[in-house]
Amino acid sequence: MSKQRVILNVLGAASLAVLAASAAAQQRPDYGTPITIDQAKKVAAGVVAECMSNKWNVAVAITDTAGGLVYFERIENTQTASLDIAILKARAASTYRRPTRAWADAIKKGGPAVMTLPGVVASPGGVPIFVEGKVIGAVGVSGVTGDQDEQCAKAGVAGL
Repeated sequence: MSKQRVILNVLGAASLAVLAASAAAQQRPDYGTPITIDQAKKVAAGVVAECMSNKWNVAVAITDTAGGLVYFERIENTQTASLDIAILKARAASTYRRPTRAWADAIKKGGPAVMTLPGVVASPGGVPIFVEGKVIGAVGVSGVTGDQDEQCAKAGVAGL
């Protein structure tokens, strides 16, 4: 076999390995049984406790696996825009099965095409909720910075 042929075979195998790894990395977890109202209230209570301890006024939305609103709460004096934003973040996190931070990161890396996908919210604060490795819904938080919203969302999920 010629040197060129060996190099082409090695490059071809490497390309296939990269494609396979990329496809595996993009696999999303399965959906589980949608979140119950009791679970949603528990997540929201964790979010509110974290935000109140930091004196942050936020809105918190919990959605099921299809992005349907299951529970909503807001702390008094939360900015009006945050009510809708919290719901949008939760919907994006549940339907795409990834944190909304992923979209913000993709745009920073030069991927503006993601903005053409329906329901994308490129701001941290939307976090999927997992039970036994499956997505059962998501929480969306809005009212402070994206990082602070995400901190509260993660605190709520941790309390489930």
